[in-house]
Amino acid sequence: MKKLSFPTAHSVLLIIAALVALATWLVPAGKFEELKYDADKKVFIHMKSDVELELPGKQKTLDSLGIKIAMSKFEDNSIKKPIGIPGSYYSRESNSQGVVAFIQSPLQGVIQAIDVILFVLILGGFIGIVHHSGAFDAGVGRLAQALKGREQLLIIIITILIALGGTTFGLAEETIAFYPILVPVFIAARYDAMVALAVIYLGSSIGTMVSTVNPFSAIIASDAAGISWTTGLYGRIFMLILGTGICIWYVMRYAEKVRKDPSKSIIFAQKEDIEAAFAVRTNEDVKFNWRISLTLLVFAASFIIMIVGVSMLGWWYMEMTSIFFVAAVVVGVIAGIREKIFVEQFVKGANELLNVALIIGIARGIGWLMDEGAISGTLLHSASGLVEGMPEGLFVNVMMFVYAGLSFFIPSSSGLAVLSMPIMAPLADVVDVPREVVVNAYQYGMGLMAFITPTGLILASLTMVNVTYDKWLKFVMPLLILLTVITMLVLTVQVYM
Repeated sequence: MKKLSFPTAHSVLLIIAALVALATWLVPAGKFEELKYDADKKVFIHMKSDVELELPGKQKTLDSLGIKIAMSKFEDNSIKKPIGIPGSYYSRESNSQGVVAFIQSPLQGVIQAIDVILFVLILGGFIGIVHHSGAFDAGVGRLAQALKGREQLLIIIITILIALGGTTFGLAEETIAFYPILVPVFIAARYDAMVALAVIYLGSSIGTMVSTVNPFSAIIASDAAGISWTTGLYGRIFMLILGTGICIWYVMRYAEKVRKDPSKSIIFAQKEDIEAAFAVRTNEDVKFNWRISLTLLVFAASFIIMIVGVSMLGWWYMEMTSIFFVAAVVVGVIAGIREKIFVEQFVKGANELLNVALIIGIARGIGWLMDEGAISGTLLHSASGLVEGMPEGLFVNVMMFVYAGLSFFIPSSSGLAVLSMPIMAPLADVVDVPREVVVNAYQYGMGLMAFITPTGLILASLTMVNVTYDKWLKFVMPLLILLTVITMLVLTVQVYM
């Protein structure tokens, strides 16, 4: 018999999509009434079933609905999405999703995620052009020489930088761009691709898990809970430092074991294939010239501009995609690449990330099935009933696990925050728990689940480095258990302080 292999990321997601479609036949359909602010008319839109009612855009309207959020948060556009109204859950007619909906879900997901997919494909084309110019080989060779004997610094510095990006502006999907750059660097430093994956993905995950000033998580969740985002900030900073330190220690421990004995690598059997895929040429002494130097400058500047634009100028996928498209053309001119070859290499680079783009689309299709089947509201209603009236310490830890489970079905941090926080936060008042602790439980639960949830970014990231999901679980599960225990202890201490 042939040895069974773990299914591809695409198959894993399709299996999950089939299970979600089945769940729509088993879980009763239901929703919470929602409230949306119309900035043009300066009114609230109260949405229940197919009925929409206009209500005065006043604080009094929020108070009457039991929503403890300042009116200013809607007026200054801090809360853009519809929020759930506490105590408004209602059953609705079932809309079970059958075979046709299951087949259409990946296509619907691609349509919904077209901005992300276009970003990934253009990014792939840009990387293909830079790779063809020879700048990658030159840069990797130079960096490997500079870090000789100090390879551990690479792990520490990159993890900290990516974690800072995650905690400040939610650096997550953008990290897809870093794998083709950093995997060759880590392999040149005599580590394996798992180390590169861990540094990038764990750095992003721990940063977004312990968001301090991230507007898509900490700030919007605090606003939806009716508290200032600065409340509990110092506790989150402490947790960020602690969590990042643990991740760095864990990765360095594995990395040094692999560097001393490559056969200890979890993905040792794939070593040659991965190195061939990333065209690692560590023994080749490529000399710098003005073209390569300028290409690397444009390459680095593109990412710096992207980060500044997203974190400070309100840019999103259209602007980020435009940056890399323009940068690809500029690099092509600098490197003297002929028009026909430029198009061939750009398409080749985009094709290499097509797998990732499809995974993103299939994952988004799972969310589409949930929405069509109208079971997200039922899950949230059941979760709120589960934690109601518990003792303080138990309440906050169960809340963390509840949010971990909800994030599997609602992987959007901002979407989960505005939908659930107006419903969950009032439960904290009943058991005398500070609302900022509920915000932390939401962040930590969702963040911990992000380390492994197939509906998040992990499968796309694994595809970037040709690593299967089972190998990732083998690597990350001890770390996840350790972080979960420490997080539970921190949350419990915060409740009783």
